Amino acid sequence: MRDEKYNPFNELCLTIDKAAKACGLGKEDYEFLKHPERELKVALSLRRDDGSVSYYDGYRVQHSSLCGPCKGGIRYHPGVNVDEVKALAGWMTFKCAVVNIPYGGGKGGVAVDPSELSEAELERLTRAYAAAISPIIGPQRDIPAPDVGTNAQIMNWFMDTCSTLAGGSFVPGAVTGKDVILGGSLGRKEATGRGVRTVVGEIFKRYGIKPKEAVVAIQGTGNVGGVSAALIAAELGSTVSAMSDVSGGVYREKGLDVKEILSFVNGGGLLKDYSREGVQHVTNDELLTSECDVLIPAALENQITAENAKDVKARFVVEAANGPTTVEADVILGERGIKVFPDILANAGGVVVSYFEWVQNNMNYYWSKEEVNGKMREIMVRAFADVVHAADKYSSDMRTAAYIVALARLVKARKARGFF
Repeated sequence: MRDEKYNPFNELCLTIDKAAKACGLGKEDYEFLKHPERELKVALSLRRDDGSVSYYDGYRVQHSSLCGPCKGGIRYHPGVNVDEVKALAGWMTFKCAVVNIPYGGGKGGVAVDPSELSEAELERLTRAYAAAISPIIGPQRDIPAPDVGTNAQIMNWFMDTCSTLAGGSFVPGAVTGKDVILGGSLGRKEATGRGVRTVVGEIFKRYGIKPKEAVVAIQGTGNVGGVSAALIAAELGSTVSAMSDVSGGVYREKGLDVKEILSFVNGGGLLKDYSREGVQHVTNDELLTSECDVLIPAALENQITAENAKDVKARFVVEAANGPTTVEADVILGERGIKVFPDILANAGGVVVSYFEWVQNNMNYYWSKEEVNGKMREIMVRAFADVVHAADKYSSDMRTAAYIVALARLVKARKARGFF
């Protein structure tokens, strides 16, 4: 659900204020984080296959390069706007800081429905967008990656355009999330979902939950939701009771056949057409309020709101999507004793492995999938422990604790660099 009055960047600023107050920071220490370093809007013209021309708005926001090059995905979605991109870029700054990798935050997007374009049209649009934002990006400045509506092929085209504009040089570090043949990292495609699975596993350990007795509901069957579901079911042995896509959701109290559902969806099916004995069709909102131990929103932002937060029945919410819970909903969930593990921790596996991909590109030396997964798990487990420690120290909720961890690093870096 998308509320026209909802401004995700304002929500981010409110969260920063709350965390700063909790750990005793003065406004002068962190006010810079409410002001993105650079915002670029570009007009893109696309020659369609039938010869007509369509026009689209594109954006790239660099929130902070304080701790390293800006890092963040490219989103193709009709709802893309500058406030959304600003918020996503800001979340990336905090996400990179909470997992302690040397990146800042950036994000980009084009207001387009990619399903309405042919493959040739998508390629032309991607190359136009890459060329339009090329003056402000590069391996040491700002490194895009896939996000909603984009994938490895789009990153391949983007990288090829950047390489061409660089005089024909091969510049694999211009983006991450590429195909392996062009310098992509093994393990990158499933990295965000694997990171979510790691966080869920750490929750089970911390709160003494037996994984095989736990019930998990997941909003989304895409790269993040689908991979999370598959790994949680296969590796943890937990029951996945609900899943959804854009057409709606399916629910079965005793558990869904995750492999079958993902095969059905990946084959082009919509869950509204999926039918098996004992499976009920539910709306996305009904999924969010279904009976479960762990709820994983893995779709878009602004899903758990003041309207439905009072009906959420999960013990834990693990934010696989960016910004799925509004500030008002956060308060309601906290008052009800529901622990929310925030996006800047829970879905950070993707940017961690993007960082690994960039490092491998720079070294021109590539790691095995086992090495990638092991290094990512080590970082995610350490970040989880840092956040839990901060929550205990400041008697705060997990979101505030994650921002406290990130703020401490960002403020320290700002003081070390000085004012210019």
